[in-house]
Amino acid sequence: MDQTQRSARTDDRPKVVLGVSGGIAAYKACELLRRLTESGHDVRVVPTASSLHFVGAATWAALSGHPVSTEVWSDVHEVPHVRIGQSADLVVVAPATADMLAKAAHGQADDLLTNTLLTARCPVVFAPAMHTEMWEHPATRANVATLRARGAVVIEPAVGRLTGVDTGKGRLPDPDAIFEVCRRVLARGVTAPDLAGRHVVVSAGGTREPLDPVRFLGNRSSGKQGYALARTAAARGARVTLIEANTGLPDPAGVDIVRVGTAVQLREAVLKATADADAVVMAAAVADFRPADYAQGKIKKKDGQEPAPIALVRNPDILQEIGTERARPGQVIVGFAAETDDVLANGRAKLRRKGCDLLVVNEVGERKTFGAEENEAVILAADGGETPVPYGPKDALADAVWDLVVPALGSV
Repeated sequence: MDQTQRSARTDDRPKVVLGVSGGIAAYKACELLRRLTESGHDVRVVPTASSLHFVGAATWAALSGHPVSTEVWSDVHEVPHVRIGQSADLVVVAPATADMLAKAAHGQADDLLTNTLLTARCPVVFAPAMHTEMWEHPATRANVATLRARGAVVIEPAVGRLTGVDTGKGRLPDPDAIFEVCRRVLARGVTAPDLAGRHVVVSAGGTREPLDPVRFLGNRSSGKQGYALARTAAARGARVTLIEANTGLPDPAGVDIVRVGTAVQLREAVLKATADADAVVMAAAVADFRPADYAQGKIKKKDGQEPAPIALVRNPDILQEIGTERARPGQVIVGFAAETDDVLANGRAKLRRKGCDLLVVNEVGERKTFGAEENEAVILAADGGETPVPYGPKDALADAVWDLVVPALGSV
């Protein structure tokens, strides 16, 4: 391959700026850099001076194949503080410290990274990492709100071990999860995420209704479609609350996780989370019934005796409750209908009965949808519209749902 061919190949690669600010989690950005470069992205690392206390410039240069500087005065003839941001297809800052979020929110430009952020006209993703108290401080929350209102994607930090003995919210999400957010932001090819500044609630998984300490009534839902909805909403700029029931799936980056087990617990979590939500997507498979009685000890087999019948009682209808009694004006409610026969007819009846704005209807069975990576569905709208979504990745169906939710939100 001659030099011309090599240059053309390089120029064709998506250009990503990886900003690294001065937190202990800076070392994790090495793995994010590896994922980006190995997947065909041309990555320029722009660290802050303080971040070099954790990972040196030589490491970033060797891993990225580009020279590294923190100052606007290096290579002045190339005007790096302007050119780097102008040529980028994506800027991701990981970790983004409280100091970096404050500088970005207030337009400060005292080093190469903050100058790059001001000149970038591409999507910008911040992956915060800091102590819980810093993340929860009103100043940080206001800075995050400002950045999101301007169209930046600020993903929620993870909960876990911090520095020293501290544990809480503020941990940098897993680099693989950050990479997935970046990949989806780049794939959409839009500068301003269309869910920026919105709070969305997504339920996922399947509820379990205990019969005794070791047995329960449940269903086959894996939660993968709900997780796809949460991932895609985060990549489109939303603040996401994911209420998960018994999935066992790894937490997606950039979302708040609320874990529940039963339908009653799910209802409590949904009602709490939807109080300030712009949109609610009920993708969880919620049990219609639960055992009327709970055995405190394991139910034993008795020789020569048939088991006693299990009496069932109805669980609350969460979708109908939030669909008919909106927590706030203009709130968009999306339901899911898993059907085994007369799919569209049953879906239309459910849409009317539940009072939701959109209903995602799909055919399910032992070898259909549950646990799979792909899905197909028809999205029914309260105004009579139908949007078929062909068989494909569950992320594609998730994006189709959000594509319909966004215009329904309007200016609310």
